[in-house]
Amino acid sequence: MSRTAAAAPGLSSDPGRTILPSWLKASGRTLVSFAVTLLGLAALTFFIGRLLPLDPVVAVLGDNVTQEAYQAMYKQLGLDQPLYIQFGRYLWGVLHLDFGMALTTGKPVMADIARVFPATIELASVAIVIGTSLGIPLGVLSAMYRGSLVDQIVRVVGLIGYSAPNFWLGLMGLVLFYATLGWVGGPGRIDFTYEFDLEPVTGFLLIDSLLAGNWEMFGNAVSHIILPASILAFSSLAYISRMTRSFMMEQLGQEYVVTARVKGLSWARTVWGHAFRNIAVQVVTVVALSYAFLLEGAVLTETVFAWPGFGRYLTNALLAGDMNAVVGCTLLVGVIFVTLNLLCDLLYRVFDPRTR
Repeated sequence: MSRTAAAAPGLSSDPGRTILPSWLKASGRTLVSFAVTLLGLAALTFFIGRLLPLDPVVAVLGDNVTQEAYQAMYKQLGLDQPLYIQFGRYLWGVLHLDFGMALTTGKPVMADIARVFPATIELASVAIVIGTSLGIPLGVLSAMYRGSLVDQIVRVVGLIGYSAPNFWLGLMGLVLFYATLGWVGGPGRIDFTYEFDLEPVTGFLLIDSLLAGNWEMFGNAVSHIILPASILAFSSLAYISRMTRSFMMEQLGQEYVVTARVKGLSWARTVWGHAFRNIAVQVVTVVALSYAFLLEGAVLTETVFAWPGFGRYLTNALLAGDMNAVVGCTLLVGVIFVTLNLLCDLLYRVFDPRTR
């Protein structure tokens, strides 16, 4: 056999040495990057918590505390140890999902997050469904009829969605649709009369009421969630429609679109059957990032609507100076963003051969 014969795929010229497949190398690099990012995020949240001008001992015991009690609590919290030891203990706790005790509730921070996070996931999920189902078609139509009245309306709606603050929209929505017209439920997830009629199973009120077959409670929950979800969806709709329009306009300028039209393909079939396929992964990325922003950015909306979710819990922790809860919530938000970015990157690798 000739010495110049091509080596078998995945093997080097040295028969005792193998070369890892490119996809395995890429996956390894991605996982290492993911771990390093999370480590950096954990370090950032830890040191920010230590640099803030808030005394955790005072937050626990109050202002009127004796020096002996102060010193005892200071030592109990481990604040007398060197900073690197405190950071090591913090990392060990994070690896075991232990963020300490929440000063505002007296319960473990992770237990509090597990209790309030389903309400935020439910709110954000309904919002992203509304925002995606309206934002993508509006963005595509805006690109299809660039410069038309439809395009102008979509762009104005997007501008309002970017500019109008959620807390103002929430207050105006409550005044108009709840107090004046009575079309929707008021603040909270459900009316007080239903609060003790359902045993939580998943933590998602809409799903639990359906599992229990309680249609009256389900309707009441829908009437409460529709307004805050629509307020959140409005901002995500603006972002999704704008990005979809930008992606689609780039594709509509390609030669394959002209070729498809010359061959007699209808405009709608060319756009939705061919051009939209080429931006699908990009649109999924935009939707995923919008969902992450909804999970993290629902603070003002939850406050206005008295929604017992993650954002309201974080706000109360900030106001009370509860750094264990604040750091735990901040780290969770960072993990959500990093994880969704990783998933989007993997989607690109799977569906777009140019990125492999």
